[in-house]
Amino acid sequence: MHRYFIYLAYDGTRYHGWQIQPNGCSVQQTLMEALATFLRRPVEVVGAGRTDAGVHARLMVAHFDSSESLDAAAVTDKLNRLLPPDIAVYRVCEVRDGAHARFSATSRTYKYYVTTRKDPFTRQYAWRLFHPLDFARMNEAAATLFDYVDFTSFSKVHTDVKTNNCRIMEARWEQTADDEWVFTIRADRFLRNMVRAVVGTLVEVGRGKLSVEGFRRVIEQKDRCCAGSSVPGHALFLVDITYPADLFYD
Repeated sequence: MHRYFIYLAYDGTRYHGWQIQPNGCSVQQTLMEALATFLRRPVEVVGAGRTDAGVHARLMVAHFDSSESLDAAAVTDKLNRLLPPDIAVYRVCEVRDGAHARFSATSRTYKYYVTTRKDPFTRQYAWRLFHPLDFARMNEAAATLFDYVDFTSFSKVHTDVKTNNCRIMEARWEQTADDEWVFTIRADRFLRNMVRAVVGTLVEVGRGKLSVEGFRRVIEQKDRCCAGSSVPGHALFLVDITYPADLFYD
């Protein structure tokens, strides 16, 4: 059996997230259908994680298995011909036995974009703010994330995960233009809805409704009801996933 990683990107606007849904179009289902058309058999595709409805990916990784060896470049080309314009495959590569798109990943990075300007060309990819925020204070609060591993307060309730522990490696706001900011967060894993809940709670700090110490208490209370509201998904991008080098043949 041969296992292949697919490196892809997608605009999540018209999808109900990555994962197959009973009553909605998903990226996973669309990719599986394209593969099935090409390989002329049903194909199971496993993604590195789940992105929510409307969330985008500049880089997602998924894997599938084939009983025969495939020309990776030909698979890449054929998939891009079969897939809709809002999903693109960067490359396909064979990986070693045991490599897993989800469980082998060592880090994932998300970016969340906000703007204070009304712009018809970024409205699907950035969240427009109507109130000024104290980004310095928000960065001070974001730095406290490194002191904790249990992020139950930022997790969607009633999920099927065994632990709410995550190791956050990076969390910061940066100004990218006069009226644009981006929040970057990197961790070994993320909980359902976690990034949007973290951003929503940091916005409470930026508006002066929550202190930095109050942000700490939110984490320590391990109660989703104590955190801020989840921000809209359309401004969130999965941008990177890393794996150990020994999973690859070259």
